[in-house]
Amino acid sequence: MSGEASKAIPNAVLWGGGRSPFSVSYGKIMMWFFLVSDALTFGGLLVSYGFARHSMPPGESWPMGESVFRALPFVHGDFPLMYVAFMTAVLIFSSVTMVLAVEAGHRMYKQGVIKWLFFTVIGGAIFVGSQVWEWGHFIHGSGGYVTMTNGDKYWVHNDTHDTTDPAHAPGFHLVKADQVTHRYLQGEEGAPHIEGAEAQKLFAERVSYTHGASAPWASEGSIENEYGPAQYANFFFFITGFHGFHVFSGVIINLIVLLMVVRGVFHRRGHYEMVEKAGLYWHFVDLVWVFVFTFFYLV
Repeated sequence: MSGEASKAIPNAVLWGGGRSPFSVSYGKIMMWFFLVSDALTFGGLLVSYGFARHSMPPGESWPMGESVFRALPFVHGDFPLMYVAFMTAVLIFSSVTMVLAVEAGHRMYKQGVIKWLFFTVIGGAIFVGSQVWEWGHFIHGSGGYVTMTNGDKYWVHNDTHDTTDPAHAPGFHLVKADQVTHRYLQGEEGAPHIEGAEAQKLFAERVSYTHGASAPWASEGSIENEYGPAQYANFFFFITGFHGFHVFSGVIINLIVLLMVVRGVFHRRGHYEMVEKAGLYWHFVDLVWVFVFTFFYLV
């Protein structure tokens, strides 16, 4: 009985012979399994984000992407979603170059694979670097302001990170971020430098609430984040960070594959299937970004 159970079944019995309906390599199958499981992970995170967004208590609003992400590196002004649009275009371009690299591999054209895979690595590196800048800019904050009990609003302007001109907001007074940190407000009339208990007492009397993160002196419960609920930042940093880790991993994988192509490893094997498997992962990363971009920046 055991002998019958271990006997190999002829191909003709399984599917009538000829080409197998599952004519795909083990490596590709495992990559697809991984991508499906990863898609479920990202799907769960984005669904959780949606539930959190639509379960806000009355009176609280969820921030809009064009109001939060409005800066460009080394440029002063208001450019809603311009930089993230650039990041998205770079990632889509890198996906196109990956397609061209896979196509060149099918033709056993080594130089073409090297060229297009190199551009893919460059595009991924630009995206990761851009996300690092965006994270740093978002963490430091921009456009924050302090609201006094008498209704006056003092704009918190950070020379290093802020790109917002307070002149477009009537009724706002400019105040440097380092001045807020050192516990005094420099308004139009000027103000003395105060420290310690006197500063705490003054701000307890005069500051009703604070917008932005540049107020370490504010008492607990008096900070109101201009970007909305804390859950927004929690989801933003976790999901974009999780995706950024995938992009960074993809850049490393593509770089390793590129070095192997340069050394002629795959040409000697007679196929460039490894480039195709790396391409599957890279296209998945690009596709996930479309959903992340839509959820956090567009809606």
